[in-house]
Amino acid sequence: MIRIALTFGIAGTGVALFHWADLPLPWLLGPIFACLISALLGVRMKSIRLLNEGMRTVLGVAVGATFTPVLLASMLGMWPTLMLIPVMTVVIGLIGVPYFRRLWGFDFATSYYSAMPGGLQDMLVFGEEAGGNPRSLSLIHATRVMVIVVALPFILQGVWDADLSNPPGAPAASLGLDQLALMVAAALIGWRGAKAIGMFGASILGPLIVAAAMALTGLLQHRPPAEAIWAAQFFIGMTVGVKYTGITMAEIRRDLAAGLGFCVILIVLTVIFVEGVYTAGLAPGMETLLAFAPGGQAELTVLALIVGADVAFVIAHHVLRIFVVILGAPLFARLFR
Repeated sequence: MIRIALTFGIAGTGVALFHWADLPLPWLLGPIFACLISALLGVRMKSIRLLNEGMRTVLGVAVGATFTPVLLASMLGMWPTLMLIPVMTVVIGLIGVPYFRRLWGFDFATSYYSAMPGGLQDMLVFGEEAGGNPRSLSLIHATRVMVIVVALPFILQGVWDADLSNPPGAPAASLGLDQLALMVAAALIGWRGAKAIGMFGASILGPLIVAAAMALTGLLQHRPPAEAIWAAQFFIGMTVGVKYTGITMAEIRRDLAAGLGFCVILIVLTVIFVEGVYTAGLAPGMETLLAFAPGGQAELTVLALIVGADVAFVIAHHVLRIFVVILGAPLFARLFR
């Protein structure tokens, strides 16, 4: 309990410092940086996994609540860019596996599942089952998510002048109790139901599906309040930072350095694909960047909500990427070995 309380205190301090310095996304980036710096200083931190997972349901409900018949019809026009997601995933694998294996000397399983831009937990499970190093996988994927999530707000501000100070929703006091109750029901029923049938990304996709059904039938008429989305950002940021707890100098020299180098490769590939999509006039630049950036699904959903991007466009591409990686990773691992 002491370690958990300490972790919450560190993350809360990060939020306060980011607010004081007027830095972007204090509820997300503040905990990430505060927990990362503390981990590098040797502080032992711990989070509550069930609570962290539960807070992701807020994002699922937030996305699902935006679904309307008009929005669903518009999604049919996304197929040209959706088709590029598997292509980008294969390119990442073809470059990433040799990078980790030949340049850094990781075994094949660790190299393969480090290169795959899937969910951190999914890649850890697959990689460990295949004989990979779970600690290296954890640090490399945490670094990928951290770098992408930290870099994107500054890119969005610098290129598109995006307003990252926008509240992500209406105040809780302005929403009726019936709407808040429906949101809680969508979150719990969707999460537990999706988990019961083994759906990937259950904590986000389950609530998304239930909330979308409620929104399409007219029952759910609002997104979750700003306070709930800020809380979700806090827990997501803290979870990313805590992944570095117990990191050693040897891991910094190898795993962290390898992860940072791979992030450079990912950023270059993302820029190439985003520029191609934008130049071809297939989608707006900001939405394309958020959709193709190989960061965490939850983190990029938060960014899309805050900057007012087309959330359905962004989430559709990330769901497909995770789907391709989770279904294809074990198969391609056998073929490429």
